[in-house]
Amino acid sequence: MGMFDWMTGQKSANTAQPVNGGDVWHTLHEPFTGAWQRNEEIEVSKNDQMRHHAVFACVSLITCDIGKLKLTTLTEVDGVMQPINSRVKKLLDKPNHYQNAQQFFEAWATSKSTSGNTYVWKVRNIYGEVWQHLILNPERTKPLVDPNGEVFYQVRRDRLFNLADDVVIPASEIIHDRFNCFYHPLVGLSPIVACALAASQGISIQRNAQAFFANESRPSGLLTAPGTINSETAKELKDNWKKNYSGAARGGTAVLGDGMTYTAMSVPAHDAQLVEQLKMSGEIVCTAFRVPAFKIGLGTPPSGKVSDYNDIYYSDCLQHHIESIENLLNEHLALEDGVEVEFNLDGLLRMDASSQMDYLVKAVGGSIFSPNEARAKLRKSAVSGGESPMIQQQNFSLAAIAKRDASDNPFAKDSKNDTGQGDNDGLGDA
Repeated sequence: MGMFDWMTGQKSANTAQPVNGGDVWHTLHEPFTGAWQRNEEIEVSKNDQMRHHAVFACVSLITCDIGKLKLTTLTEVDGVMQPINSRVKKLLDKPNHYQNAQQFFEAWATSKSTSGNTYVWKVRNIYGEVWQHLILNPERTKPLVDPNGEVFYQVRRDRLFNLADDVVIPASEIIHDRFNCFYHPLVGLSPIVACALAASQGISIQRNAQAFFANESRPSGLLTAPGTINSETAKELKDNWKKNYSGAARGGTAVLGDGMTYTAMSVPAHDAQLVEQLKMSGEIVCTAFRVPAFKIGLGTPPSGKVSDYNDIYYSDCLQHHIESIENLLNEHLALEDGVEVEFNLDGLLRMDASSQMDYLVKAVGGSIFSPNEARAKLRKSAVSGGESPMIQQQNFSLAAIAKRDASDNPFAKDSKNDTGQGDNDGLGDA
């Protein structure tokens, strides 16, 4: 068996089978109980789901926020994680031949948000070193398991990846990021599964409104004759009405005779509460994606500090995606000992100048940052004397206080250290 056969897992793949639940996320709903068994279910296609404005906005928001974060390599120096130039920096900056780092992580987050799974192929060179990361199409990738429990991934042919035929790749060569694995640990589910019906409802509302206004806001209706008419006369009246007052001729003035009347049958928008229903469908989508509704324009921002709600958005929505990517890369990148990758979250605060300034002022005042470190965050050059963190003179270390308390008379004044300023703290000198 050659190296390529080992890389593609042909030996075990012959008996490997797809896992159950691989098509769960393709959402169906039944118009009535038992419709699925009678093949009368209504499919909510992925394209329909993505056409809903809230689904599109949530996916776009998450992917753009993930994409704008910078990935850095860190190592521990004196007990503190510090940036370091790792040998994988080139791969992280340019993961493949057609994407930069931002596009790569946007594609990663998009695949996970829309399908529940992200598959990244670790392409190796002739020396066995990973030189490219390729994000596979989740609809063309399928997890397989052989009788011994070994995991493989079947990837269908794709010109972008130079795959002329379907291949089977062992799990060691695939980074598989997934979440909401309710039916199988190898099959993730998108939040769209939970909000597909709401998205379908919103699309239906918009289509209904579009058809209504495309008809010059004239509703469909009912022609009523005062007496009995036969089927031929009814058909003739119907055909004449459609010919003269629908399509290109819509909006014309109807002239009725013989006591016939016209009654509109469409429910007015204010009676159907279309605006409220459409807003509700968007809010349900936001709930599934765990995105605050105001982040995508549904309603006004809540009262209080916007930064507080951005923190909620980070912890409830983004943090999982960010930490999952970090953990998987730390596992699969074969980093040097003591080196790990981490996203720089400063990109999330870049547009919130007030919160960033308040954060820096507190950090300098609390002797966590030196003035020059705070200036560097704002792209300001260093100044003389700002190299070290600063603290006010009246503060004492815990060791100094303990030493004072261990003396025979903790409140005795030491004349040698007397500065002439008096004992302002009421505790004596340490």
